[in-house]
Amino acid sequence: MSDPNPTSSPQGTTARTGSDAGHAQPATMRAVVARRYGGPEQLVIEEIDTPRPAPDEVLVAVAASSINALDWHFLTGTPYVMRAMSGLRTPKRIVHGADLAGTVVATGSAVTRFEVGDRVFGEGAGGGFAPYATIAESNVAAIPDGVSFDAAGATPVAGLTAVQALRTHGAVRKGDHVLVNGAAGGVGTFAVQIAVALDAEVTAVCSSRNVDMVRRLGAGHVIDYERDDFVQGGPRFDVMLDGVGNRTPADCLSVLRPDARYVAISGPKTNRLLGPLPYIVRAGLSFRRAAPSFHQFTAAPNADDLEFLGGLIADGRVVPEIDRVIGLDEVPDAMAEVGTGHARSKIVVAPSA
Repeated sequence: MSDPNPTSSPQGTTARTGSDAGHAQPATMRAVVARRYGGPEQLVIEEIDTPRPAPDEVLVAVAASSINALDWHFLTGTPYVMRAMSGLRTPKRIVHGADLAGTVVATGSAVTRFEVGDRVFGEGAGGGFAPYATIAESNVAAIPDGVSFDAAGATPVAGLTAVQALRTHGAVRKGDHVLVNGAAGGVGTFAVQIAVALDAEVTAVCSSRNVDMVRRLGAGHVIDYERDDFVQGGPRFDVMLDGVGNRTPADCLSVLRPDARYVAISGPKTNRLLGPLPYIVRAGLSFRRAAPSFHQFTAAPNADDLEFLGGLIADGRVVPEIDRVIGLDEVPDAMAEVGTGHARSKIVVAPSA
């Protein structure tokens, strides 16, 4: 995927547009920009060039994006080890917002799956906190009929993480008992519903204020970690999706059946250099001597998984849990909230709001 920095246009690009795009794209656009690493104070509104699609990309008029922990890490450049990819001194990504949902308004010369006017959603390399963004054709899927832009925009990063954790790595089967540790966050709210859709029994761990929400999402059992401890009770889970990493590997092993799968998607973030990596390495070493298997991964854009998610949303088996919808001016405050690690469900960004 091309650099999402919209201040430059790919050389040799031939973009196809059409009258059903609604209007010609403006030369510039109002976007949330961060040109330095740091906290939400780096996020400012600027007028920047509207991007043009590379040959394998589509240009999307963004109707909705959402804020993820991924965006926070790219904003702050932490853990520092990630700067080898994101830019050592200054960020390569100046417009954040990996989630995209909207309407195709132009296509690159090599695009074959989508046309101007198609409604699409997917995970890009940033750009969602602006009215227009480019994204690789391979990283998007069509939005099913009846699915709103807000629902689609809240889905890609968190939904893909949950699907790949449960279906690809956790290999959830009908009748499995799945534990979701961190059930009220962006990934957790999807994971609870997807596990139920896969005919699993779900136990969800969350704080007191989120118990009713998580139960409404379909969890058969909800553990309020402020009052109870999911470690108590002995081995009883076939899959554990751990989005927190707040317990020792021994604690986690104690609740897993011998053929269980432990899937780690995060861990403690107190180490600014390496982030959750030390915890994940220790957990992996501990599981090498145990019967349950250890799985750790970083979710990747995948059109098939997006289509699976779109189908679940269209059928009503998954309803993206949206805390609120905000405009571009509110992004810095919302990003700060996500950075605390205690944001509830998803915050959707509507660039036109």
